[in-house]
Amino acid sequence: MLLKITFLGTSGTTPSVERNPSGILIQFGKERILFDCGEGTQRQMMIAKTGFRLDSIFVTHLHTDHFIGLFGLLETLSLNERKNTLNIYCPSPEFLRYAFRLFGYENLSFPVEINGLEDGSEVYFDNFKIVAFRTDHIVESLGYAFIENPRPGKFNREKAEELGIPPGPLYSKLLRGEAVEIGGRLIPPEAVVGQPRLGRKIVYTGDTRPIEKTVQISLNADVLIHDGAFASELQDWAEETKHSTSKEAAEVAKKANANLLILTHISARYSRDFDVLIQEAKEVFENTVIAEDFMSIEVKYRD
Repeated sequence: MLLKITFLGTSGTTPSVERNPSGILIQFGKERILFDCGEGTQRQMMIAKTGFRLDSIFVTHLHTDHFIGLFGLLETLSLNERKNTLNIYCPSPEFLRYAFRLFGYENLSFPVEINGLEDGSEVYFDNFKIVAFRTDHIVESLGYAFIENPRPGKFNREKAEELGIPPGPLYSKLLRGEAVEIGGRLIPPEAVVGQPRLGRKIVYTGDTRPIEKTVQISLNADVLIHDGAFASELQDWAEETKHSTSKEAAEVAKKANANLLILTHISARYSRDFDVLIQEAKEVFENTVIAEDFMSIEVKYRD
């Protein structure tokens, strides 16, 4: 099933000509999940031609460069006569609930549900879940891990043929974990299907210092999207503002044995020339890229 990440905004707190404030869209099959919604996210969606069919929005924290775009987006969705409930998830939900009441959002064309999350909260969908985890920023903040459900093990066709199982619907039944009967014999799925395989994992930190919590939830992640706002020359400023340097993000990716590190929340001072960020990161973790607005990547299975 298609799993695609589209970066709608990759700037730090201050946008630049090249970069919009934070916003990431994950498409999994027919599901579309938005992570953060900085100013102008809806316009970025128009340019990227993603459409406005959203299932849920997850906000990492309530700094305006991560959520202020919600207001325009909700009004656009209402003007487009959306009917389905939109679920918004965030830490400290009271503020958004209060603001939405002030804006009269009970009168939109669709219901909006504001759901509070905390460290360890899990939100389940048909074929995946989103796990919230505590991060280290100057306000209450959460990162999110997209974790696909385990896949069936590999099917051993040669073994199936030896057992006299004909190709066709019985193969599908075995892959679903059901036993089949052949010549009066009941054949269990484990006779021809290997152990379940892990699904894909994408981790997005939002704004944060590098912490062990991120390492643990990112273990063997296919993609780690990490705050990489500054180069090491601004280490003190990164610590004071509770952000990460690109080198620190790379160290997290290395410890977690991630497959790919994508740096985002790029400070405006590196908006055009981010060579120092990528160089410092690659010295620690080679498979690193810098996110850019409208960049899309497809996350494929590794086995």
